[in-house]
Amino acid sequence: MTKLFQKLSITQRISLSFLLVIATGSILLSLPIFHVADAPATTYLDHLFTTVSMVCVTGLSVFAVADVYNRMGQILCLCLIQIGGLGLVSLIALSYYTLRRKLSLSNQATLQSAISKDSHKGLRDYLYHVFQLTFAIEGICALILMLDFIPRYGWSDGIFNSIFIAISAFCNAGFDNLGSNSLMDFAKNPLINLTVAFLILAGGLGFGVWFDLRERNKKFLSGPLSFKQAFHKISIQTRLVLYTNAIILSLGTLISWILERTNPETIGTYALPDQLLVSFFQTVTMRTAGFATISYSAAEQGTNFFYMLQMAIGGSPGGTAGGLKVTIAAVIFLLFRAEIKGHSHVSFHYRTISDSLIKQTLTVLIFFFTVLVTGYLLLLETEPTLNPFGLLFEVFSALATVGVTMDITPHLSIPGRFIVMALMFIGRVGPITVLLSLRQRTEKSIPYAKADLILG
Repeated sequence: MTKLFQKLSITQRISLSFLLVIATGSILLSLPIFHVADAPATTYLDHLFTTVSMVCVTGLSVFAVADVYNRMGQILCLCLIQIGGLGLVSLIALSYYTLRRKLSLSNQATLQSAISKDSHKGLRDYLYHVFQLTFAIEGICALILMLDFIPRYGWSDGIFNSIFIAISAFCNAGFDNLGSNSLMDFAKNPLINLTVAFLILAGGLGFGVWFDLRERNKKFLSGPLSFKQAFHKISIQTRLVLYTNAIILSLGTLISWILERTNPETIGTYALPDQLLVSFFQTVTMRTAGFATISYSAAEQGTNFFYMLQMAIGGSPGGTAGGLKVTIAAVIFLLFRAEIKGHSHVSFHYRTISDSLIKQTLTVLIFFFTVLVTGYLLLLETEPTLNPFGLLFEVFSALATVGVTMDITPHLSIPGRFIVMALMFIGRVGPITVLLSLRQRTEKSIPYAKADLILG
């Protein structure tokens, strides 16, 4: 088995690790020992769908976690979510390092790809820091959530619910164990909203960005650097991620508020501060988190279409979020800006973005929307009785591993569920596979004569 695993490519190993966790988790979750006594009738397919959604940190489900799984089952769900967020490869590598066993160069390359690190240097320390940061943020935010949940649910349930929400939010999974309304009961609760929003952003920002900011903060505190100098010393990757996230959050909150401010079924009856809070939370959760404080079936169609665009953008590379990633969106915008201005190169902050990186960006973009269109066409064929716009929303949500729905998921047919499961899986591992396959290409391209084409 080990020899067979060694023969697989890096992308195949990563994909296989997710499949193994899905297979094991679905079998365990289907066992009655993990179900509540009065659980509704479920099938293996129901648990398989839920497991795929958890391991792919999506959030779509055909039933509420609390309605089916007991405390043991919910702990198993947490394990699946945490493994899905950090990756089985990372967990195995951590156990190797903890036992002071060495990883082969091949396994190091797999780990490097799984955690989106650009080199082998300091791989073990980087992995340790990933887990330390994860557990620290999840633990601190769980304590903050307990301030509300313990008085509300009691000590036992309050502590466990806080831990469950903290892990699910940091991993951008979107699952909760509070019932079937997600976080709608807390729509106007600033403590819950802002804490969960921070967890989502923290997980989706990317570990590389956090570590870069930490190093620059150390130099800022220990040296004669001004804040401006320290900021300009952070990597171009971190700068691009921070700028793009700030723009998307600001514009997303504003546009979401403008589109929904008069809708009485969502935020129309709220005071202005509550409207802005809900609008901000939707913008954050659409970055592949999956929690909801409004009903998307009650939202305006224009709002939901705007949310689909946000889903497609997703989070940042090297984190727990899915989607195309903000760097892809940023490079596309920079390419557009350079073409409009007539620039011969695409640049950001006095740095030129290479042609090979632009080609990779366009490849991932084409791959994403090809899969999205294919999945949508298949769902239109298998689900003729369901709302076509709701199905499009579902496809965006599944492929971008977001997990929000216009109340479509529970009504999917068996073929429809398999299509959505495939989309969730592809969304979790697909973009990585495309990029790595580009890097592994060894064929030399032959330079032919230039073709003169008219584009419009």
